[in-house]
Amino acid sequence: MANHKSAKKRAIQNEKKRIRNMAVKTRMKNAVKAVRSAEAEKAENMGDVLNKAKSVIDVAAKKGVIHNNTAARKISRLTKLINGAQA
Repeated sequence: MANHKSAKKRAIQNEKKRIRNMAVKTRMKNAVKAVRSAEAEKAENMGDVLNKAKSVIDVAAKKGVIHNNTAARKISRLTKLINGAQA
């Protein structure tokens, strides 16, 4: 455990950020999973589910939980998946 006051404070801050980041990542993973399952079921609302997932991924990137290029790659792959399914 930390010995200095500043190190203890940093440890507490890191734990709070870890929990917050975990929540954002989980939300993002669930959104991606929803898009993939909607595509597998050939659901009518694939576009709506994709837009919601794009928003969630963008928020994760904006908060710094994932890198901007990672967000762009995920959005691109999901869009390609949905466009291929609709064609």
